[in-house]
Amino acid sequence: MVTKQQLATIRAVSQAVVETVREAGAHGAPSGVMYAALMAHGCTLSQYQSLMHALVSAGKVVLRHDCYFIAEAHGPEECETDAERLF
Repeated sequence: MVTKQQLATIRAVSQAVVETVREAGAHGAPSGVMYAALMAHGCTLSQYQSLMHALVSAGKVVLRHDCYFIAEAHGPEECETDAERLF
């Protein structure tokens, strides 16, 4: 069972991740960099993957080319890498 403290922590981390993705803007937030930042605070790979899966499933973020984008601002069809813009 999840305690109130654990739930509050999950919410705070989720909000921080979404804000980080929002601040990354059109370039997206690299998944590996976000994982490394959370890992430094004790987050395991499994926990990170579960968190990101939950945020994607909730429609908060989308994953494209190993970068996360805010779902409401950038649908997958609108996100393109620098390389894609060149062609």
